[in-house]
Parts: sequence; C-alpha cells; structure tokens
Amino acid sequence: MITVTGATGNVGRALVAELIAAGGTVTAGARRIAPEDVPPGVRAVAVDLAQPESLAPALEGAEALFLLVAGDDPDGILREAAAAGVGKVVLLSSQGAGTRPRAYAHAVRFEAAVARSGLPFTILRSGGMASNALAWAEPVRRERVAPAPFADVALPFVDPADVASVAATVLREDGHATATYTLTGPEPLTPRRRAAALADALGEPVTFVEQSREEAYAQLLRVMPPAVAEGTLAVLGEPTPQEQAVSGDVERLLGRPATPFAAWAARNVAAFR
Repeated sequence: MITVTGATGNVGRALVAELIAAGGTVTAGARRIAPEDVPPGVRAVAVDLAQPESLAPALEGAEALFLLVAGDDPDGILREAAAAGVGKVVLLSSQGAGTRPRAYAHAVRFEAAVARSGLPFTILRSGGMASNALAWAEPVRRERVAPAPFADVALPFVDPADVASVAATVLREDGHATATYTLTGPEPLTPRRRAAALADALGEPVTFVEQSREEAYAQLLRVMPPAVAEGTLAVLGEPTPQEQAVSGDVERLLGRPATPFAAWAARNVAAFR
C-alpha cells in the first residue's frame, strides 16, 4: 500500500489515479478530504503535515510514502513513517532547493531530513508547473486577458501529470534509492508564448498583459509568504542557466518525451472557458 500526501492537489490527485489504474492500493491524505474526493477503493484520511502525529492513521500498512514539503517538522514526519514500517519515501521538492538554497530553505530542510532519516528515499525536484497558469483562469474567463511579469523570459514548465507519473514510477520500482531527479517540461516557454498556446486551446484570442514586478509581487503575496514570493519572482525574472535548461529526467524515467505546455492547456481548457 502507498500513502499519498497532498492527495487532492494537482500532482497528488493524478498520482492517486495512476497508482489505482496500475492495480495498486492507496491511502489518500490531505488536510481536507472526503471519500468523494478520491476514486472508489481509495481510503481517504485527514492528514495535516503541520501535525506529524496526524499522519499515523494514514500510514497503517504503508510500504511507501509520497511526501510533500509542508509543515515545519520534517523529522517528526519521518519518525512517524519509520515507526509505521514505511520502506520508501519519495519527496516532492523544488528545483530551487538546488539552484537557490537560501530562498528555498524550507525545501532544503525537508531534503536533508529525508536523507538522514535512515529510510530509503528519492527526491523529485520539480521546476515550475504548467498548472501555475491556472492563476490566469479568472482573468481569461472574464476578459480573455493573461497577466504575468517578465514577458519574454523562458522557463521549461512541467506538466503536473508528468510529475505524478514519475512519482508513480519511482514508488513502484526499485533502483531509485538516494537519487535526485529534476523534472521539467520539454522546452522553455515565455509567458507570452504560454498565453498564445492557451489562446490556441480556447480557439479565441487571449491578450497577454505584462505586469510590473511590484504588481506580480502583490499578487503572489495572496497565496505565499514574502520570502517564497521573492524567490519565485527571482526564478521567473532572472533564472539561472540550470533553471532554464531542459532536464531529460522525465523522458529517461517514463520512456517518452515530457508533455508540452500546449497539451496541458488543451487538457485543462475547461478551466478557462
């Protein structure tokens, strides 16, 4: 049995579905979760990673744990996993843990805790996700406008479904212990080009509007702490060569190319109508 934390999120929901489709047994954990939030046959358990002891019921019988960077006590979370007899931990971290460790100190702490836990582990460092474009859903629905800063700075955004597929592969297979994989999309795209791909998916014009850094910062503060907002803007506006590079890890692990942003947009176009 595999326990998936963050099971109602963009990656977690896809991961649960993929594991079940492959015939696995899954316990889905999230802070707010109900049986109707998961596929039939999946056990839904309320889990708050800020309270590691809340994880214990979700870990009953677990052979592996898919873990998010959440809460402030990674060592406590991993003690719960060890006590439950978990044999493998797959941590979804951020590429920023490697490229900007000071800005992404929270992810760095989780990676270090996993590495010293004594449990077999694999770290998945995700680049920016294609689903970040869902921030455009309301303005696109209302005005067919897509606002973003740094109009012509390109980054290889990764499809969350690809992240889920890599996680499913690593959770099911042996041979990934102590590995760290960087997950990106197949090509760097600018915000302007992503807006154009969304317009193609809609079959209607979408006007790209370049925000100032200050406007973007104010918007990010609605959903993240100031330090994380600053780090996010640094990646978006002044990416390192590593952050702009396409990693081959998705293709190597899945045996197929990473999914392009246009395909993500086509699959999720209903959110923008």
